[in-house]
Formats: sequence, C-alpha cells, structure tokens
Amino acid sequence: MPEGHSIHRLARQFTDVFGGETLGASSPQGRFTEGAALIDGRVLERAWAHGKHFFADVEDGLSLNVHLGMYGAWTFGGDETFAAASSIGAPRRIGEREVQGGPATSGLAHDDGWVIPPPPAPTVRLRLRSAHGWADLIGAAQCRLLTADEVEQVTATLGPDPLNGDDPTPFLRLAARTRRPIGVVLMDQSAASGIGNIFRAEALFRAGIDPWRPARDVGEEALCALWDDNAALMREGVRLGRIVTTRPEHRPGVPAEEAWPEHATYVYHRHGRPCLVCGRDAIVVEEMAARKLYRCTVCQT
Repeated sequence: MPEGHSIHRLARQFTDVFGGETLGASSPQGRFTEGAALIDGRVLERAWAHGKHFFADVEDGLSLNVHLGMYGAWTFGGDETFAAASSIGAPRRIGEREVQGGPATSGLAHDDGWVIPPPPAPTVRLRLRSAHGWADLIGAAQCRLLTADEVEQVTATLGPDPLNGDDPTPFLRLAARTRRPIGVVLMDQSAASGIGNIFRAEALFRAGIDPWRPARDVGEEALCALWDDNAALMREGVRLGRIVTTRPEHRPGVPAEEAWPEHATYVYHRHGRPCLVCGRDAIVVEEMAARKLYRCTVCQT
C-alpha cells in the first residue's frame, strides 16, 4: 500500500498540473459515473493529503476523496507542455517509486482547447483531463465525492499527519496509555496518519526499539523521537519519490538518490542478510496484526 509520502507527492503533482484548471471528468469503468458528472466542468482549487487519503477540492464545495489501497494507482499523460510522472501508487508493483518519463507526447490533437487523450483502459475508474493532460485512476480501494462536512468527518477519524506539521499530542497520549505493541500503534491510522509498513519497521530499527514493546513502556522522550524521525524520513520520501532510511555512514559512497533498493533500508526485506549495523544474521520477518514485521533481534531490544 502506498505510504503517506506517495500521497503527498500525488497531491503536489495534481496541484502542479491541474491547479486552477477546468477539469473534464468521466468514468470509463462506469463505477463512478455520477461523481464524475459532478466534477466535470469544475475548476480544481486545491489538492492535498492527510495520511493515505488524497483530496482534490473543486468548485462549489465538493472534494474528490481517493484511498489507493493495495492496488490503486494514478497514471498521467499529456502533450509536450504537460510534465508529470507516468504513475504514482501501487508501490508493490513499481518498486516504491513512481515511474518516470510518462506518456507526454508531442503532436496530440486538441478539440476546443482540450487535449484528446488515447482511449482509456476498461478498468479506469476515473479519468480527469485538462487543456494539456490527463490522469487515469485504476484499482483504488475508495473513490468518492464528499461535501466539506463529510471531509471533516473523514479527517476527524485520522490521527495527526507528520507531513502536515500536525501536533503529535494525540499520538503521544494514545501511545502512552495503551498496552498494544508500539509496532501496532504506529500502523494505526487513527493514531498517526501515513506511516505504513516500511516506515514503521525502519523508524523502530533506527530508534533501537523492539516493535513488540508495549507502547506505554516506550516513554515520552522516545515516542517524541519516533514521531520526529518518521516525519524526517517521510519528508525525504517526498523529496526522493521513494523510501530511503539508511544513514550515509551505512551506505558509504552511495547518495540517497541512488540508494534504492540495495542500500535503502535497514530491515525491510533484508531478512536472511547481515544487519548493516551489528553485522549479525539477526534480521527476522514475523507477523504482527496480519502484516509482515521486519526487525533485528540484536539491535532492537
């Protein structure tokens, strides 16, 4: 499932290529026909993210809300003036980074000021287009149109988002009073929004904390440090377009921009290989709350 940094990059890209533009909208698949009709002909005022939820505000107080889930992705294309990555989402399929150099094509036809995109795939839930480009949504777990009040109801169920500069107090208070493992709490989107399996595993390793430790036993100072480190790692993910959590001293001579995948992580997908810090064959993969959990049994105590 795409983690929070990918959704924030998606919102930034929507703003860059569609902000202030009148949108055309359709649902080739037919599952979002009514919603597309309400978006069609309206201007995109703002695109933003909270955790793993994407929002696109259009005229008249309506917001498109998309949660990509495990299989969702947006694919972009356009004419020579439309600069966008070709795909954002479905990281398990595209290697934790969006595919670059998408279908920007010179010589595309235009009709009454609108670019004419190629025929959509039959699985496209929503196609948005503007004067110079388009975006196709496939495989999303959730795609709906909300009023402003309904958007507030959604965000009220979500924990603070490190990438929005939110106050971490709700996360700190929840963690301080629960016996649930800290590895479970970090993945709870009502506790902290946008942290997924990779950030969870990597931040706990960097902190030297056993994911199975009860959250209330972690301590306020360590919880604050976990929040700050996740925020820093996610900001780096927004910058790079992929997740890189290793410190420079543990990938000597390899810049962050070239670290994925071999030098990018400490424990995620590294079971059976020596730990980069302790050097021991101590990285294990376990199951926690129906998700894979990666940790080093030596470094994380």
